[in-house]
Amino acid sequence: MKQNSEKSNNYLDKIPIRTEHIVWSVEESGLVTLDVENKGIFHQFAQRFFHKPKVSHIHLDPMGSFVWCLIDGSRDILSLSALVKEQFGEEASPLYERLSRYFHILNSYGFITFKE
Repeated sequence: MKQNSEKSNNYLDKIPIRTEHIVWSVEESGLVTLDVENKGIFHQFAQRFFHKPKVSHIHLDPMGSFVWCLIDGSRDILSLSALVKEQFGEEASPLYERLSRYFHILNSYGFITFKE
């Protein structure tokens, strides 16, 4: 079987990086809120005719908030999972599946990218 000398394709080895355009804040309770500006022609239409907001406020749950605050561009998902397991224990199960899905969602909405 041929082995590649290229970087691993394992999702847990990816290093997440927050995108610069996301404004976020931490409440006193420790929960994170992401403020996302709704741009584009469809959003402008919805804002004008359906009175949709110019900025959406996305409230993360305790585990999502914990992970969001740990994203620093140097830790991979596997390292973050160890910290989540230490903080939340069995509440985080199934740990790798949850984190993989969480990062996939953050990436699909453009809230994070992955370091090359």
